Amino acid sequence: MRLLSLICALIAGPVLASEDIADQYPASMLYSKPVEVIPNVFSAIGATAPPTYDNAGHNNNLSFILTGDGVVVVNGGGSYLLAKALHDEIKTVTDQPVKLVLNENGQGHAMLGNSYWAEQGVEIVAHVDAAEEFKAHGGQDLRATQARVKERAEQTKVTLPTKTFEDEYLVEMGDMQIEARYLGPAHSPGDIVIWLPAQSLVISGDVAFHERMLPIFEHTMTADWVETWNAAFEPLGATYVIPGHGHPTNMDQVRRYTHDYLVYLREKIGAHLDAGGDLADAFYVDQTPYRHLDTFEELATKNAGRVYEQMEFE
Repeated sequence: MRLLSLICALIAGPVLASEDIADQYPASMLYSKPVEVIPNVFSAIGATAPPTYDNAGHNNNLSFILTGDGVVVVNGGGSYLLAKALHDEIKTVTDQPVKLVLNENGQGHAMLGNSYWAEQGVEIVAHVDAAEEFKAHGGQDLRATQARVKERAEQTKVTLPTKTFEDEYLVEMGDMQIEARYLGPAHSPGDIVIWLPAQSLVISGDVAFHERMLPIFEHTMTADWVETWNAAFEPLGATYVIPGHGHPTNMDQVRRYTHDYLVYLREKIGAHLDAGGDLADAFYVDQTPYRHLDTFEELATKNAGRVYEQMEFE
């Protein structure tokens, strides 16, 4: 009951995830202090706003798992100092050493902190496509981070994963069975989920969103994302979901704001195309059911335009 109450409290607290709160944990470089979501699984919840100097670029979730024989960290973090700040928090709850870092994708906020973890001698694992993405664009990500967070990016450098995989990477450590899985195309190249079958918990990364609007990139194929969701993500049947952004929640919530949003937007754009609508007007299809989500103003019109460009040739 205590565990369910905690999850309900986290789900019921959208004001705490407001993109208007610049920093929830001024004592640390982290945006928020890690919380224990279920026993032995912690997450430092990032801002739902875009990365800024005030939030130190911590706008995604940085999680860690205590196995009894070492710590598994999910996401390298957006900079050397963010990774160090997470490690400092880990040391307050356990003496177990960090033995493994899993990068959820190839974006800067998942991999730029690899520079810290590599310095600690920790194995860093990612999907092969995520590693290639970071290899191609990591320098650009680093320059953007340096411009945005200035001295808070000190000591950060592009550091690739030490190991890659294609379909799954299985970890049996201490009392935990941890499965890093590539389920199929989703938000960005090499998106993976971390599945804890005994706990029925998935750290979904950017496969699932709920408190902030998901971004659709040029390479985000929305039809493929929906198919991956239906064929592989939903069948996990997870009780607990730690998304890539926003507080821990459940499958119903992330379905509503990821799968259902993608289907909704594709239906709106499909109707617009059937009516002979052009790209200029596609930006303004009705997305008001999702207006309450953080980053709506930054992303809604961009998302509509990119879905139009995709569906025009489907």
